[in-house]
Amino acid sequence: MVDLMSQYQKIKPAIDSAILNVIENAQFINGPEVSGFQSELEAYLGVKHVIPCANGTDALQIALMALGLKPGDEVITPSFTYIATTEVMALLGLRPIFVEVDKDTFCIDPATIEAAITSKTKAIVPVHLYGQAANMDAIMEIAKKHCLFVVEDNAQAIGSDYYHTNGKVSKTGSIGDIGCTSFFPSKNLGCYGDGGAICTNDDQLAAAMRMIANHGQSKRYYHDVVGCNSRLDSIQAAVLRIKLRELDNYIAARRKVADHYDAFFAQFSQIKTPVRGKESKHVFHQYTLTLEGVDRDKLNEFLATKDVPSMIYYPVPAHRQKMFEAFGSENTVLPVTDWLTKRVVSLPIHTEMEQEQLDYICAAVAEYIKNN
Repeated sequence: MVDLMSQYQKIKPAIDSAILNVIENAQFINGPEVSGFQSELEAYLGVKHVIPCANGTDALQIALMALGLKPGDEVITPSFTYIATTEVMALLGLRPIFVEVDKDTFCIDPATIEAAITSKTKAIVPVHLYGQAANMDAIMEIAKKHCLFVVEDNAQAIGSDYYHTNGKVSKTGSIGDIGCTSFFPSKNLGCYGDGGAICTNDDQLAAAMRMIANHGQSKRYYHDVVGCNSRLDSIQAAVLRIKLRELDNYIAARRKVADHYDAFFAQFSQIKTPVRGKESKHVFHQYTLTLEGVDRDKLNEFLATKDVPSMIYYPVPAHRQKMFEAFGSENTVLPVTDWLTKRVVSLPIHTEMEQEQLDYICAAVAEYIKNN
């Protein structure tokens, strides 16, 4: 699905030098590479504060902890997402309230949010899924009306531009009260291990999140709150500093692959290619088709016989996971989410794809569609 080795070869001298520099200086934790990356990511995202952490899941958990939510408080979020988004809510004793996604964009449907708000609702966690931004103007309007926090799950859409109705342009992750992202190796901005970050323009939230991520201490050995130990190490930060400089080029390469797929699959009425919402720039962390009248699982199996990787993100939505049965999630009715989980399939998309690879993948999908 991604070709990290070919990507590495193009930036090998810079990466090798940066990693060796960390080793030779032996500043493995909270060294200058971490502070340098923090500053550069703040500038790229246009935010006051970036708090690097160990992974994207920690980022979400720390963000929710900093909001001062209490067990039993409700958080509105889509069910059609990776489990980390909602898993952290359960870990903190919060109650995830699953709502529907838009059939075209795969992101949370603002029209379903307001009906889910109760006196216990404290926050909304929209997910910018597959690299497409949720409708943040509508979400922020609802949040303001009901005095709710907004925490953006930006793990799949870092680098995406969001075009507000007032003409302003923001990076996804910088719009809500807090933005969270992951630097898992396969992400558009990925490191060579685990990594994550939290961002905010709120000084108090930033101070709280830094404290929580550092064992609840603002001064060494003085622990004011219950926290955790979540750090981005210096080697990963060194890698990310180099790759951040390439991120816009990486996004352009992914969009070029998506353009090719779009043009090719336009001939098939059974295939719906990803919608590119006018309010944002799709950065294509995944290229996800929606199939109609096609056996998705058999197509997946057929592609495997052709040595074409494909993935189903996600076959089981959160509200149907066993882990949420205690929350009564089995009674949640989300027909669009259930419909999508039976029809979506993602094709390879990455920065190093060659025309021969694209032609082969497209031909394999076409072969199955035409013969079935």
